[in-house]
This record gives sequence, structure tokens and C-alpha cells, in this order.
Amino acid sequence: MTELSIAEPKTMEPWMTEPKATDHGALWRQEWAAAQNIKGPGLKGGSVFYRNIEEELDLARKTGGGLPLHLPSHTIDFSTCDVLGLGHTGALREEFLKELEANPGFPITAGGSRLCDGTSRYHDQFEREIAELVGVESALVVHSGFTANQAIWSTVPRSGDVLVYDSLMHATALAGMKVSLALEQKPFRHNDVDHFIEILEEIKETSPLVKAGKRCVVIGVESYYSMDGDICPLRELIEAAKEIFPNGNAQFIVDEAHSFGCMGPKGGLGFVKEQGLLDEVAVIMITLGKALAASGGKSHGSPMLGIKLTVCTACILSNNTVRSLLINQAKVMICSVAPSFPLTAAGRAGFRVLQTEQAQKAREYLRDLTLFYLDTLTSNPTYKKANAKGLLRMPVHEDGDWHEVPITHIVPIWTKPKHAYYLSFHLVRDGINGTPIVFPVVARGEDRVRIFLHAHNTREEVMTLVRSICSWAEEMLEIEASGDKNRLPSAARLAYDLLPKN
Repeated sequence: MTELSIAEPKTMEPWMTEPKATDHGALWRQEWAAAQNIKGPGLKGGSVFYRNIEEELDLARKTGGGLPLHLPSHTIDFSTCDVLGLGHTGALREEFLKELEANPGFPITAGGSRLCDGTSRYHDQFEREIAELVGVESALVVHSGFTANQAIWSTVPRSGDVLVYDSLMHATALAGMKVSLALEQKPFRHNDVDHFIEILEEIKETSPLVKAGKRCVVIGVESYYSMDGDICPLRELIEAAKEIFPNGNAQFIVDEAHSFGCMGPKGGLGFVKEQGLLDEVAVIMITLGKALAASGGKSHGSPMLGIKLTVCTACILSNNTVRSLLINQAKVMICSVAPSFPLTAAGRAGFRVLQTEQAQKAREYLRDLTLFYLDTLTSNPTYKKANAKGLLRMPVHEDGDWHEVPITHIVPIWTKPKHAYYLSFHLVRDGINGTPIVFPVVARGEDRVRIFLHAHNTREEVMTLVRSICSWAEEMLEIEASGDKNRLPSAARLAYDLLPKN
């Protein structure tokens, strides 16, 4: 099996001589600028159908918020979800090809939905393997995290139940809740156990059927929150729910999209298992396209030269009662063609790689690299100045206690409004794929650049990232000191110069 080729840390000063700058961001800027073209006025007198759509899109374009599909232009990856490097190193590809070889004559298509001849013996075998490995009754493989969350939240809560969920739950879960039979839905402040208790106490007093134990409170949380990078206080939430509803009618659904594979015993089997809470959680959603390799990689002499392999499936872990409900009533699953053999085989290959010693080393290295990044960035004098001025911040890590508490590989840099784009332009110019995240994906005033660290990143690459962030911060400090509110940082100016002049 191809090793994950985790870079060994090198002894060196954190502030090396910066290499000569090369502009890697020209294509990215062109794509962004093209996506800001205002088109509604040009359709006056044309089809009202298309004009209305373009005018809706123009609302975002006017503020630079038009979203293009960027072609890859980076040289260093700090954005993809391939956190263990299974795709980058070719380890998943190699195991996938072995799986194909072991199943000669495999079908390309599924042939139908899971209920209409789409379920194969291969599906059944893979699901049984997952269930046994994790320690649950049932594993149900579906196409994607969106499909899984839509199936769970539209189907599992019953009429008369009450939904309670963390305010930062993923949009795919919220989409499922919109069509849920449970009409009473209450968010609680993110990771706020006290507010969670207040919500449950309120439900107990205002919902007689729930108080009597005849209806349920269905609680939704994520293990690792994908936009903030913090961790759910799951044990405290479960203990509070059991105290308020001792009849067992408060049940948890946990989205483990970003933690499964990255943590947990015996092969990174996730947050809930690592916490010893499998018996306390009704449903767990895992994706096979994050730690199990969401991105492609290099060919490494593969017989299928240059293939890029992406695992796009997800899996719902539960008992057999929930499994039966989903099979019978989850429309998004009933009406979808089953995952094809190649997709399912890629997921199975990913699980096998996940159990290897090299994958465990990758998990350990990733934590060490994250500590190194946080230490290196926050010790930089420019970062300290910019943080004090409110130009850059990391709310999850404001206490500076990352060596003493659990942390994740998700380390977003929060900025002032509009500055997330400015920082992204700067990072992309330096060959780093920093992704700006702004409203409505996050709340107003919480703009950020989302950064994912990976086991295939080296310390040298992390230092390149830190230098790029801090050089941008230095430029922003100079602009603020000048008092010139119309002045743009250099990389952003290159982008905005491509826009049509009014």
C-alpha cells in the first residue's frame, strides 16, 4: 500500500528567507471578476423569466459576492477536505484499484433505487462491515452528506416531536428540518449548554405530550463544526437532556462529517465512539468524502495514470428501527438511484486505508502540525498587532490553551467585513487556496477565510501560509494607519481593477 508520506518535521527557524514572489492568482482573479458582471439591465425587453433570475444574481454581484467555479491554480493546499492525505498520496487510489481487481466484471451503474433492484450483495456486505467496525446495528450507505441529512431530518422526527438544534448546524441538516413532520423547532446558542438547558426546560413546561413521555425531543449537533472548527460539548448536553427527560424521550442525532476518520479509537472511528457515547446517540451521520479522501492527488505510477478519485458517499449509523424507517419513508433515498459500485468500492477502500498504521500516524501528525501552526501564527509580532486591532482573529483559540484542550484541523481566520475577500486574493496570489466565507453562509460580521490543515502539509508550507497571512496583515495595518479608506491592499486591487468602471 502506498504510504501517506507524512513529512517529518525539520529543525529550522520559523522565519526563513522568503522566496521571490510569484503571482499564482491571475486566473482566480479573472474568474472572480467575470462572476461580478451585472447582467440584469441588459435583458430589458427580454424574457422576464431570465431577467428576474439575473437581477437576483446581480444583488450579490454588486458587492463582489458573485460565486464562480474556480479552476485549480494553487500550489499549496489549505482548503480541501483531504485532511489525512489519502487522496493526495495515492494511498486510496491504490487500495481502490485492488478492490476493482478483486471484483472482476463489476457493474458501472446501480440499476435502480435501493428499493428497486439497486441494492447489491456488495452494498449489503459493505454496510455490515461498517456497522461491525463502528459497533452499531446498522449502517446505511447513501450518495452524499446532503442526502443523508435530508433523509434523517425529514423522516426521523415524528409529528408532535420537537426539534432542538445547535444554531450552527449545517445547512443540509436545516434543509431537512424544513420538511420535517416535527413543526416545533428551536435552536440553542452555539455550544451553549446553559441555553440548551433553558430550551429543554421550556419545552418540558409547554409541551404536555413531551413532558408525559409520549413525544420526543430530537436534538441535532455536529461533532466538529465546519465553519468555526470547534468541538461539541456532547457529553454535557446528553447529561443535561437525560436529567430533564429521564424517560429517554430526548434523543441525539450527531453529524460527524468532519470528525470521522480524524479522531477516535481503532482507526479514527469518530467522535461519538471516542467519547464512549454510542449507546447515548440515536443516529450518527458520517461522510466518506472528508478524511476518507475528498480530493484527488498525484498519479504515483498508478496503472490508471492520472486518475483522480473522489469518495462521494455518506453513511447513516443507527439501530435497525431507524434503518427500517429510512428505507420505508425517506423520499430522498427512495427516489434516488443507489450508489454505484465504483463509488461504494471507493468508500470500502477508504475504510481499509483508515485502519492502517500510516493513517494513525497521519492523525497524530495532523494534531502536531495544527499545534505548530497555532504557535507559529500567534507568536508572530504582526499577527499580534493585527489581532489587537481586530483585523485578524481566531475566536476558538483566543484563550491560547490549544496545548491543553482538544482541537481540530479547521482553523479559520476571521476578518473585518469584506476583508475575507482581500485576504483570499492575497493568499491565492501566493499559491494558497484560501476560501472566503461570508454572509449568508455565516452571520453578518463573521466573515472569515476557512483554512484546513492536512497530514500532507509540511511545516515549510505552514510557514509559507503564516508569512502570507502576516504580510497581508502588515499591509492592512499600513492602510489603516494612513487613514485612506479608499485604498485597497495590493492583491485585492489587482482583482478590482478587472471590474468594469462605472
